[in-house]
Amino acid sequence: MNRLRKFLILLLAVGLSTCAWAASADANGVAQASLPLVWSQSDRANQSLIAAPGLPRMAPELALQTFQQRAARQLSDPVSYSANTVVQAELPDTAQRGEFQLHRRFIAPKTLLFTPVRFVGDNFVKSNIIARLLQAEVDHVNKGEGTRTAINDANYKFSYKGTDEIEGGAVHVFHVKPRARRAGLFKGRIYLDASTGSLRRAEGSFVKTQSFFVKKVDFVQDYADIDGYTLPVHTRSLAKTRVVGRAVVEIATDAYDLNTSASAEMQNSGGSQ
Repeated sequence: MNRLRKFLILLLAVGLSTCAWAASADANGVAQASLPLVWSQSDRANQSLIAAPGLPRMAPELALQTFQQRAARQLSDPVSYSANTVVQAELPDTAQRGEFQLHRRFIAPKTLLFTPVRFVGDNFVKSNIIARLLQAEVDHVNKGEGTRTAINDANYKFSYKGTDEIEGGAVHVFHVKPRARRAGLFKGRIYLDASTGSLRRAEGSFVKTQSFFVKKVDFVQDYADIDGYTLPVHTRSLAKTRVVGRAVVEIATDAYDLNTSASAEMQNSGGSQ
C-alpha cells in the first residue's frame, strides 16, 4: 500500500509540474525555473504590480499587441538572473506540508542551477513533491519548450473582457482559450497593465495534466516588471487528484538580480548544470 501511495504522489508531482513551469516560464517568453526562495514583504513591495502613475491608458488592442511583442522579445533574448525562491507544498487531506527555501540561478538560454538554503516540514513532501517539481523545472529549461506554451496568437485565442484593478493599478482583462489541448496550455484570463501592456496576472485551469490521477490544476500567478523584463513573483496552484485528495503549492520569488553577462561567465568558467 505504501508503494502504491508513493507512486500516486509521484504522478501528482508530475501533474503539478505542468503548473510549475508553464505559466511562469512561457507566459513571459522566458525559459526559466520559477520554482524553487527566501522572500520578504518589503522586497515584494519593491516589485510593485501597480502601474506607473501619470501614464496614459492604452487601448485594449494596443496593450495586447505590446504584451505579445515583449513576450516574443524575451523568448528570443532571455536574460540570465539569480533570485531567491521559496516553495511551500501541502497535502491538506493528509496534513503533510513542507517549505523549501532556495537560491536559484538561470543562465540563458538553457542552464538552471539552484542551491538549497533551508527546509522545514515533512521529508515526504520534500522528496516526493517539491524536489520533483524542481527537477521538472530543470528539465523544461533544458528542453527549451517556451514556444509551445507561450501566450501568443499561435497558441491562444483572445477575447476582451473589460477592465479591472490589481493592487490599485488599472488592467485590461482578456479571456484566453488554447488552440490545442496540450500540456502547459491553460484556459482562463490574463491581466495586462493598462498603461504599459505588461503582464500582471495569469489565472485559469490547465487543459491537460501530465497524469491520469490528477483531475484538474488551477493556478493564479502574479508578475512584476524588473529591469525591462516581466518575471513571476508569486504563484498559487491547487491540484485535485483521484486518490490522494488536494495538493496546494505556493511559490514566491524575489531579489531578482538580472545579469546579461552570466552566459559568457558560465562558458568561460567551464561550469555546467
